Amino acid sequence: MQLAASTALAGLLPSVALAGEPLTNVKKSAESLPDPLTSLKDITSYNNFYEFGTAKDDPARNAGSLRTRPWTVSVEGEVNKPKVFDIEELLKLAPLEERIYRLRCVEAWSMVIPWIGYSLAELLKQVEPTGNAKYVEFISLEDPKQMPGQRDATLNWPYREGLRMDEAMHPLTLLAVGLYGEVLPNQNGAPIRLVAPWKYGFKSAKSIVKIRLTEKQPITSWMEAGPSEYGFYSNVNPAVDHPRWSQAKERRIGEFFKRPTLPFNGYADQVAQLYAGMDLTKYF
Repeated sequence: MQLAASTALAGLLPSVALAGEPLTNVKKSAESLPDPLTSLKDITSYNNFYEFGTAKDDPARNAGSLRTRPWTVSVEGEVNKPKVFDIEELLKLAPLEERIYRLRCVEAWSMVIPWIGYSLAELLKQVEPTGNAKYVEFISLEDPKQMPGQRDATLNWPYREGLRMDEAMHPLTLLAVGLYGEVLPNQNGAPIRLVAPWKYGFKSAKSIVKIRLTEKQPITSWMEAGPSEYGFYSNVNPAVDHPRWSQAKERRIGEFFKRPTLPFNGYADQVAQLYAGMDLTKYF
């Protein structure tokens, strides 16, 4: 009877999956790297997620208060078919893939993470963007009861990020719902987050509740907080330093020596054409 119950539960996944539970029917993607993976322990214990505190270990300590069910994501703005998607619907919207991506933080550390999800384009096609849709804005959950870091004015909550429409539709741009074969942990942006691997990590909004397509470029949280230090594009660029530190090298978590940072985080062949004619010597 216990075996039958376990089999029945497995058949329900991912529809009732919660953080830490296995995700089933995940295929390996060609959009993966041969780099050695960062350990699950490091990925889940060394995070920037200011909604739960500013220290690297704060999210792992404090994110247990986040409730990921029920959860909905509203997609609206310059679309012909605005819709509110339930998380269970989003989990089934497209086949889930494991994609091994580099993550490069603007603070000059990096990881290699086996994300699970599907291209953001799969979701955007469902709502039929209008011809006026030039940008995509991502808005994270704002709930200080669940997210104690929001009780402090570290940023102007809720967290907001954005991409240009062609960036959002690029096949590499991922909606992630898991990592390491399991449902996304709370401290890593559960239940659904963005991953744009050629950009600095802060561009990848976590715990998304709203996606808005706009004609005008949105003001992102870090642009608002530090306009002299953070721009809209924020592509990984070793030749352009942050105003307070070098971006030429990075510390891969789990390694002792620093390594050279790659232009576009190593994804130049796939994405450099998006920025043809732009002056990439500027800090975007």
